[in-house]
Amino acid sequence: MTRIISVVTPVYDGGEGYLLDAYESLQAERDRLPDGWDVQWLVQEDGTTGRPLNALPNESWISPGTGSKGGAGAARTLALSRATGELVRTLDADDLIAPGGLVRDIAAMEDHPEMGWCVSAGLDLLPDGSTVAGPYDPPEGPLTYETLLAAFDEDRFPVMGQQLTARTPLLLSVGAWPPLPAWETVAVVLLCAAASDGWMIEAPGGFYRKHAAQSTAQPGYVGITDADQLRVVVRAQAEALHATGWRWPAGGSVPGQPRAVPGPSGDVASAKAL
Repeated sequence: MTRIISVVTPVYDGGEGYLLDAYESLQAERDRLPDGWDVQWLVQEDGTTGRPLNALPNESWISPGTGSKGGAGAARTLALSRATGELVRTLDADDLIAPGGLVRDIAAMEDHPEMGWCVSAGLDLLPDGSTVAGPYDPPEGPLTYETLLAAFDEDRFPVMGQQLTARTPLLLSVGAWPPLPAWETVAVVLLCAAASDGWMIEAPGGFYRKHAAQSTAQPGYVGITDADQLRVVVRAQAEALHATGWRWPAGGSVPGQPRAVPGPSGDVASAKAL
């Protein structure tokens, strides 16, 4: 049976100018995937015009969809209604997957089955074609909730939520992307981290295109008036989830591994051995 990584891309009417570049980067990455893996590309319009989806080739691995306008976070979450993958990866409509990006995501999740998510470094892609690394990229290794929350409080959030890959059950359990006017990619990383440690992939997994028309460059985003409210809500949601003590995977069992259960005498035994 083919294993699937579902890549989620929100797009708005008029924001499809670089969508074919994203397609080409994903198409090339499909040929690099480990044997037995394939990509499902979920392209979700934030709206119901259908116009931005007309740029897409008619190919079986591409799943276009539309939905009520609610922002990028809502569009990503609505796309999950069609997701068939055991992993979900983010990709914005104007960004690119770096060569080997999905390969490394899959490898990290396979190598660390106890972790529910991973995130790779991202490179800013400037209009002149040059690239710039993030200022706070962590080294390769585990990422904990406490580390990320402290960085959030210091305005030094070290990872790009646009490079997140999460196990589908974890992503659904934390509510996926909150329908916030901004910062939803930061919020979902904190929510995943509140329930599970993650893994940082030092090698860049994607290119974050910088251009004048991008959503995050618009005055309504850059000068957002409710930033203080966003900071409070994003932090409070993550802290509330973390305070419940719920951890992924539920019950402490890792998918594909024996579950530890108490025996008659109270000793712990493997469920496979009982």
